[in-house]
Amino acid sequence: MRSSIRSLTQVEIIKVHTQDQLQECFSVRVEVFVEEQQVPPELELDEFDASPEASKHFLVRDEAGVPIGAARWRMYNNETAKLQRIAVLKPYRGKGIGRLIIDAMEKDIQAEGVPAVILDGQTHAEDFYKKLGYVTISPEPFEEAGIMHVRMRKEL
Repeated sequence: MRSSIRSLTQVEIIKVHTQDQLQECFSVRVEVFVEEQQVPPELELDEFDASPEASKHFLVRDEAGVPIGAARWRMYNNETAKLQRIAVLKPYRGKGIGRLIIDAMEKDIQAEGVPAVILDGQTHAEDFYKKLGYVTISPEPFEEAGIMHVRMRKEL
């Protein structure tokens, strides 16, 4: 799937099917979460990263084919999917890439007949998620990997 972005000619959003694509996702996530935000590596990669099938992983590449964004979703319970590990490299933020990757995941979730989505968003990104239709459902922020988060939900 190709989409246009301001100041980028095109980006490509890929539903990950290969180990190489998964490694590209990890490179983005390590740069954003481990290097930039100081999340311990052992907390960043988990059992849902074991293979392309362990979760539904998505990769964003720029017009030159360079990985610039990544995210994943998995089932949280029988009626709810959970978006996780949404990351966009710093130079590409504010260009609509986060919105595109979330849109792609929501379409994938809807195609599987799942009616709702939750996510644990960093508090600084809460307004971003609200603009996409998410509602904060946690009574107060909570700490995860040393970073404050809120749980949010959206009915699809």
